[in-house]
Amino acid sequence: MKSSRVARSALLAALASFGLQASAEPETFTIDPQHTFPSFELMHFNVSMQRGRFNKTTGKITVDTEARTGSADVTIEANTVDTGLPRIVNHLRSADFFDVEKFPTLVFKGNTFTFDGEKVKTVAGELTILGVARPVTITAVTYNCAPHPVNKKKVCGGDFITTIKRSDWGMTRGIPVISDEVTLRVNVEAIKD
Repeated sequence: MKSSRVARSALLAALASFGLQASAEPETFTIDPQHTFPSFELMHFNVSMQRGRFNKTTGKITVDTEARTGSADVTIEANTVDTGLPRIVNHLRSADFFDVEKFPTLVFKGNTFTFDGEKVKTVAGELTILGVARPVTITAVTYNCAPHPVNKKKVCGGDFITTIKRSDWGMTRGIPVISDEVTLRVNVEAIKD
């Protein structure tokens, strides 16, 4: 009886130790492009807030909650910029703004993560627009993980926000009639590999 209790305790300790080791390893996720749409908003004529989004985003995110580290490599297809108005979309794709022929992608590479418990709180890194890379920190408004209801894999995501000045990337067309200050929002879902 005593030996079975000792064996059971040893087995439980081994399983607990294995569980701790498994959870301490970094987890890599692939962005779900059907549920990830970076968007932007800025003032127009200092009268109304105008909004747009990008319809195609890909990338990988690695998170290690034990080590409190992570990385993000996110690519946004510039020619998928969309406002719902073809004339404005064509102008945004032109050399006046995103110059999609010359710069087909926007890229965010995050390398410094902060956490609130097991939840990602901020991601700092470099955002490249028009070939110019500048530091940016995005802040989580929400962040959660759960089992995917269909494939049962772990899925994590949230809503992230930051404010930039587009002129820092050389996008100056229309300032100040079209605001220099732009709010960037990224709703992202990523599925564990």
